[in-house]
Amino acid sequence: QVQLVESGGGLVQAGGSLRLSCAASGSIFSINAMGWYRQAPGKQRELVASITSGVKTNYADSVKGRFTISRANAKNTVYLQMNSLKSEDTAVYYCNAEVRVTPAIRGMDYWGLGTLVTVSS
Repeated sequence: QVQLVESGGGLVQAGGSLRLSCAASGSIFSINAMGWYRQAPGKQRELVASITSGVKTNYADSVKGRFTISRANAKNTVYLQMNSLKSEDTAVYYCNAEVRVTPAIRGMDYWGLGTLVTVSS
């Protein structure tokens, strides 16, 4: 089994910063892409940012220039540094990772339970 555990969410004023972390643990052979998604009330889950094992990054247009995704492969951890937060960034943020549990099995998607980020205006 593989578990993803997010941390770092909370309440912050508009213009402030937060850093989210997500640590993967369990039966892990390797991790391909890792990413952060978010879901605001009444909206669909959307990609915020992703990073490949080769550290190629991709960002939603709404967060470019404000959010930075990074990863520490030795720790099986992905981070999301969020600066200049806006009220529209309020959402539950979910960690996602494509994990291979053995070299013979293709990577499968795993999700964390989510961490709430609330930005007050």
